[in-house]
Amino acid sequence: MDIQIDYGAIGKRIRSARMKMSMTQETLSNLIDVSPTYISTIENGHTKLSLPTLISIATALETTVDHLLYDNIPVLVSQYDADMKEIMDGCSPEEKEFLMRLMKSAREALRDCKPLY
Repeated sequence: MDIQIDYGAIGKRIRSARMKMSMTQETLSNLIDVSPTYISTIENGHTKLSLPTLISIATALETTVDHLLYDNIPVLVSQYDADMKEIMDGCSPEEKEFLMRLMKSAREALRDCKPLY
């Protein structure tokens, strides 16, 4: 199986997580022992990063590797969709409406604060 990795998407997620922590590229680079220029090239999707570097970045940003890779893991994305469908299939129309409102509210809350995942 040929997996295409979208380094631009990974970089955007790294930048977003870094900015949510009000962290500069220089601070992140010091935490993981690389240059600020290297962080910039990663965030702009201009370079491939190693797994150890990705793990170090995720740790420094208090997030998970799967969060940074989310767009690049098709099985994970389809599994989330399947899980959501399974949950909804067992619900009455009223329960579905309630769950939809709950998920929308949770999504807004997650976007408004520092993620815990």
